[in-house]
Amino acid sequence: MDQPGEYTIPSKLVADYVALLPDERVDLDLLDNALSIVCGTSKTKINGLPPSEFPLVPQVTGGVKFTVPVAPFDAALSQTLFAVSTSEARQALTGCYLEFNGDKKLLTVAATDSYRLGERHITLAGEMMGERKVIVPSRTLAELRRIFGVLRDSVELPESVEVEITDNQVAFRYGNVELSSRTIDGVYPDYRQIIPKNSTTEIIVDKNVFAQAVKRASLFSKAGLFDVKIEAKPETKEIVLSATDAGRGEHTVSVEGEIKGAANVVTLNFRYLLDGLNALNSEKITVKMIDAMNPFLLVPGEGGDQYLYIIMPIRQ
Repeated sequence: MDQPGEYTIPSKLVADYVALLPDERVDLDLLDNALSIVCGTSKTKINGLPPSEFPLVPQVTGGVKFTVPVAPFDAALSQTLFAVSTSEARQALTGCYLEFNGDKKLLTVAATDSYRLGERHITLAGEMMGERKVIVPSRTLAELRRIFGVLRDSVELPESVEVEITDNQVAFRYGNVELSSRTIDGVYPDYRQIIPKNSTTEIIVDKNVFAQAVKRASLFSKAGLFDVKIEAKPETKEIVLSATDAGRGEHTVSVEGEIKGAANVVTLNFRYLLDGLNALNSEKITVKMIDAMNPFLLVPGEGGDQYLYIIMPIRQ
């Protein structure tokens, strides 16, 4: 007879095991010091710990709540999380910056490692007031994306996720799943001051053609530097990409594009550039350049304002 019970078991072990089971009924039986799992002809016992040894999870209550549409939120995380810093030297940069503006019904999601930056704007759902700024650990948001992916096909799930923010915690509630986390203390850098307001050169180019050219040139970039030079030639409407390595050789390729403004040249880390290109979801992209020393800007389409990606050039 079914009855309530509780036990603590290794999450990765049980997840890996259950994923390998056939699509049949699974019976769980709590023994004295193990959990029995029976499915068809498969039988196993997984050792664990008493539930009393599981750490208490503090409830997130009394905070400010916001309602965020799931689809654009998931897309925003996919376009920014890869830019989070992996260095613990600047703790604030190891998380994603979420800025909620209830009055404008706007959520800004941003991430940077000081070498590149991704920022996306989302329109909030429902009625809400006030503003909140929070830095959420990247691992928490990566897990949230995994939850979105697992539950995406369920017809009963809401189209929005509720976010509740307190002084040092954040909770994401989606259907019957709640994910809570501590936030990262500190002040996120004022990255908006590096976003170029004007440009010397503006290029509109096919994203896939440009990305393939970057990949070919990258094969000849210098090890450890990952450099690819990009030259805009308005007179011939060409974007020339080149790379040279003393050991492997050199490569030059040009692609056609619409170019406005002056001739320009910049050297970029090709890995950062490809990350940004993969994050853009339009066939055409707009590139904005100032010079070899200032931020290189990518936006979707012909100047979309929902998403932008910035790369700091490699100074020669």
